[in-house]
Amino acid sequence: MEIRSREKKQVDMIHGPLSGKILLFSIPLIASGILQQSFNAIDVAVIGHYSTTQAIAAVGSNGPIISILVNLFLGVAVGANAVIATYLGQKNHNSVRKSVSTVAIISLVSGFLLMFLGITLARPILEAMSAPHDVIDLAEQYLRIFFCGMPFMMIYNFGSAIMRSVGDTSLPFYSLLVSTLCNLFLDWLFVAVFNLGVPGVAWATVISTGINAAIIVYFLVRESDPVALSLNVRKWRLSKPDLKKMLQIGVPAGLQGMVFSISNIFIQSAINSFGADAIAGSSAALTFEAYCYYIITSFCAAVIAFTGQNYGAGNYDRCKRVLRICMLYSIVIGGTCNLLIAWYGDTCISIFSSSPEVMRYATIRFHTVLVFQCLASFYEIPGSYMRALGYSVTPMLLTVFGTCVLRLGWVAIFRGIDSSFHGLLIIYPISWTITGITVMTAALIVQHKVFKRKAVQTTIS
Repeated sequence: MEIRSREKKQVDMIHGPLSGKILLFSIPLIASGILQQSFNAIDVAVIGHYSTTQAIAAVGSNGPIISILVNLFLGVAVGANAVIATYLGQKNHNSVRKSVSTVAIISLVSGFLLMFLGITLARPILEAMSAPHDVIDLAEQYLRIFFCGMPFMMIYNFGSAIMRSVGDTSLPFYSLLVSTLCNLFLDWLFVAVFNLGVPGVAWATVISTGINAAIIVYFLVRESDPVALSLNVRKWRLSKPDLKKMLQIGVPAGLQGMVFSISNIFIQSAINSFGADAIAGSSAALTFEAYCYYIITSFCAAVIAFTGQNYGAGNYDRCKRVLRICMLYSIVIGGTCNLLIAWYGDTCISIFSSSPEVMRYATIRFHTVLVFQCLASFYEIPGSYMRALGYSVTPMLLTVFGTCVLRLGWVAIFRGIDSSFHGLLIIYPISWTITGITVMTAALIVQHKVFKRKAVQTTIS
């Protein structure tokens, strides 16, 4: 009965109408992304009300550093999602078991490796970013403690990738909901009651992430076969062919995210030159950008899962419809949220700080970056579509050039053109537009090439 109830929550991706199913699949992912981002947002908000502007800057400005170290392995999770979804579409349960077992091993190894790298490299990266002297020590404290929770974070992210592959996005959401509430309570307890400051919010995040990992493992071992059987530790085996496939898809996606984060680190370094108020204001605004970006990435996950299963099943026309539907949802829903948050900007920023200068910088970022953020759909969605079809290097190269190279070049020259805060941030919508045009064009070319080849193979056989 329990397994049958769980199977009802899984979305049938290869039969029936697509629009409603994609939305049903994506809404829990959007909610999960918002909750995941809330870990850092709650940290910033609690620190903002019980500590100094420097403390807000220390907690809020670490996003690019965390991303640069984590993104490679999150890219591999994308590869795992695509590989497992394709096997499920083929109804190849033996291969599903091997790939899930491989994912379990990768999650633990990557988690402990990230913990070591984060603790070791925290100070050098902060110094390279020119973190202000009144912020750097607190930021280092936060990062070193935060990375102690990396094994838990990797277990959750790889575990939720497995569940997305089978069509279940609601249980990862429930897991995050519980852990977010724990983080909120522990932040308040450690900062407001025990007065632990920045280390307090960092330890609250680590503990809550551990709870999150425990819940997702609990859900996974109660999934139906072939997933549950693969998670028996005594049966764990590393499948080299499946690992190769995951890396072929995931590493380019992860490298794209890493290079993307490097470009953001250079931009963050330029923001740091405006002082603590600018760092705090930008960090607060960036929190809402991250919330909205999860709308885009949720439909990216839908593209990978739905395209992967339908591609494996040979439903090529459904793959094309998946791309169109996810693009439409991402642009309309994401754009609406962008505009609503920008419209109520003062109210949103007041959650984190009441400082007029902090609010001024945050408002500039809202009006320059956030209102145009839905443009990123034009490269994120087709990029994920190509990965589901087995092409991961192409979107990586185009995105690295269209966003990262352009942004690095802009940071190098912007002071000679417009040295204002607005002038620095304007590169975001410019790079989104250029990258979107190139990646969408490439996706249509890849789609035509892949499906034509498959049609020829089917005719011959």
